[in-house]
Amino acid sequence: MLARTTQTLGSCLARRGAARGLASGSSGGVGGTPSADDAPPASAPIDAPASKSKSQLLHALSDLDDDAIATMVFKGKLPAYRLEQELKAAVQRGADPDCTRAVRIRRKWVSMLAASTEEEEAAKQLHGGGGAAVWPTTTSSSAAEGDSSGDNAAAAAAREAGEEVAKTNPRTLADLPFDSFDHDGFYQQILGNNCELVVGFVPLPVGLVGPLQLDGAKVQVPMATTEGALVASTNRGCRAIMQSGGSTSTIFNDGMTRAPAIRMPSAAEAVALKLWLDEPANFGAIKAAFESTSNYAKLDSIKCSIGGRNIFTRFKCRTGDAMGMNMISKAVLHCMEVMKEAHPGIDVLAISGNVCMDKKPSAINWIEGRGKSVVCEVVLSGHVIVETLKCTVQSLVELNAAKNLVGSSLAGSIGGNNAHAANIVAAVFLATGQDPAQVVESATCMTLMEPVNEGKDLHVSVTMPSIEVGTIGGGTALPAQYACLELLGVNGAHAEEPGANAKQLARIVAGTVLAGEISLMSALASNHLVSAHLALNRKKE
Repeated sequence: MLARTTQTLGSCLARRGAARGLASGSSGGVGGTPSADDAPPASAPIDAPASKSKSQLLHALSDLDDDAIATMVFKGKLPAYRLEQELKAAVQRGADPDCTRAVRIRRKWVSMLAASTEEEEAAKQLHGGGGAAVWPTTTSSSAAEGDSSGDNAAAAAAREAGEEVAKTNPRTLADLPFDSFDHDGFYQQILGNNCELVVGFVPLPVGLVGPLQLDGAKVQVPMATTEGALVASTNRGCRAIMQSGGSTSTIFNDGMTRAPAIRMPSAAEAVALKLWLDEPANFGAIKAAFESTSNYAKLDSIKCSIGGRNIFTRFKCRTGDAMGMNMISKAVLHCMEVMKEAHPGIDVLAISGNVCMDKKPSAINWIEGRGKSVVCEVVLSGHVIVETLKCTVQSLVELNAAKNLVGSSLAGSIGGNNAHAANIVAAVFLATGQDPAQVVESATCMTLMEPVNEGKDLHVSVTMPSIEVGTIGGGTALPAQYACLELLGVNGAHAEEPGANAKQLARIVAGTVLAGEISLMSALASNHLVSAHLALNRKKE
């Protein structure tokens, strides 16, 4: 049955997509997700009474079990995005395809991808880490059949490993609901923790982009969004990054801040408090008091801002794998009591005096940073820019200067020197249980594009000084959000290096933003933005 179905699928795909390489297993987009301009036309409907989908392709799959179909997609014999296009076309025709089953199959395929990547990374370490990583969803038909030479052999081995390891792989989406939901367990968990006076919940679709090749590893990134074309577009950026050899990220600052508003009896006493805190011995005493409140809070600095007799002491500390607002607030309150012993005139008006600066745009966060400060970069091949992104090095350089630098400056934007960083940050935050209000500062970003290698290639970077994320606490403990963190390999606290998981999540956020910036800027440079949204974000009348 499998051989006959594969033959049927092959003929269907060959008839409708040979020009796009569909018959040879081309995914059209990394990870099998379509890019904004990759969506091919759906197949002609069939008039078979037994077919609810009225689709030749979907009907041909109806006798296969989920594992068989997922394996076909995983091995590159069946393009994943072709299935999505067929489902969409069937629904628009008024047919009744089994969309829940499609999601179930997609999850199996994703588990295979994650498992094969882990197996591949383990093999690289075993052999000293040499050689470039081989992603299993190759576009080569011979590789899909398990060619015995070179990279194709490695890819085939990774596929076989993926099929086996996926059965017990911890990086699955088992706790991300898709066809049923434990309502009572959910309401019990959030009681007194996440929300009050609960009257229900708002379902958000979660899509995956990737693999995102970042710092030598590959990750599938979950994004919760209702904006059609966002996942497809970001995925195209991931494809361009991987085709160009991958991206790298660097964290150049790490520290959560809290700045209480303090009123002193006089301006002179406010200045005296600042000078007192500047003394190394006094700072040492405050640091000891601060760090006595938590095993993870590590105070790095206190910077003071004075306005008349008001003084704002901006505490900055590392908070392990927690985002850290509660941790630092508790520590700062304790420090206020210690400071009052030396300065009895201290009157704490509020634990937060808006110099922190939390959940509001600000120059201080843009300049000094808050949370994790990350820069992520890639050198895009000129060939990839033309073939995948459908534009040129020069057009991207000119557009970036005009839009992200000149345009944002004329608008008076603070940290808005980017195309749509907030789109990606918000989607990843929602999927992974971050505080959505902190998208305000976390999405501040400067996107730069510069020609390199005598103008043949393009260096692209995103600099994001205030990514505020955590992998424990808040919404990260909810099952669905925890499952998304688990897929990324950053769930919970890091067992050996406190803070490593939160840092890695910040790197992933920046890397995904890089992919999103590359794709949208390319769509704008080639005037494909509107057509992509009309194709992927609108229902036909």
